[in-house]
Amino acid sequence: MAWLPPWRQAGPDMSMPTTLDPAPMGAARAPEDSRRSNGGTGTTVGGAVSRDLDEHLVSLLNPQSFEADQYRILRHFVDQAKGAVPRQVLAVTSPTAGDGKTTTAVNLAATLSQLPGARVLLMDTDLRRPFVAAGLGLEDGSAPGLATMALDPDLELDQMVRRTPYNFDIVPAGPAAPNAYRVFDSPRVGELLEQARRTYDYVVLDTPPVLLVPDCRLMSQWVDGFLIVVAAHRTPRKLLAESLGAIHQDKVLGIVFNADDRPLSGYFTRYQGYYGYGQPANGGRSWWRFPWRRAAQGRFRPWR
Repeated sequence: MAWLPPWRQAGPDMSMPTTLDPAPMGAARAPEDSRRSNGGTGTTVGGAVSRDLDEHLVSLLNPQSFEADQYRILRHFVDQAKGAVPRQVLAVTSPTAGDGKTTTAVNLAATLSQLPGARVLLMDTDLRRPFVAAGLGLEDGSAPGLATMALDPDLELDQMVRRTPYNFDIVPAGPAAPNAYRVFDSPRVGELLEQARRTYDYVVLDTPPVLLVPDCRLMSQWVDGFLIVVAAHRTPRKLLAESLGAIHQDKVLGIVFNADDRPLSGYFTRYQGYYGYGQPANGGRSWWRFPWRRAAQGRFRPWR
């Protein structure tokens, strides 16, 4: 994960490469979310390829891994971003599908739940392509969830909350909803999020991609802060600029660079090897790289 502050944007007039490179020292990285891809191994759930659970929830199931440490850095940034402005409802989105937003949302919820006394709810608001519950191995996605509640005013939030063994609760999306726009165009979702605010310290939303459907923009009125997940070396800067333009800038907490698979540079390779970091959780090749970039290169700088 590499953080960019909301005031340093990827404008289309900037003389930079057309795809996004990961950013500078001190930032964290996120492993690629392959649930929408055709590669990799795993079982197919709801038309999506799911990797093993330990890769979706590395921050809890392999807490000593380098990957888990990066999610704790992300948690630190999010926790420090609160300040005088409430940052209780956090949305994780991306320009398009396959950038890694769901894995980021799941692990952010997991690391936030490790804060002392923190009550955390993870809500799957991607009603067209729900995945959170199935990805965590809790259900196949056909059980009632957010879409069910949004269309039934008699249902309360606590009736749809699923307890997990991971120290945070979830609200699944429910069955894929072809009428997702109708759900978010009503005040019902706002009412449910208000109920969540009264019960939880943090509410993390896994949203649909901001540029593909209007759902994310409709939800923005109830969200305190957005994290935008982009794929390093793949997401065009134009799409990032459009995503930033679609969200009110006061609500953009930062940008998460995902899936940087370039090898670690010499000094940090030795440093991480000495302390046992940098090893992938599943024994394969790590998707992580300790970020390094000189300011003279004229690219993005970290949020300091």
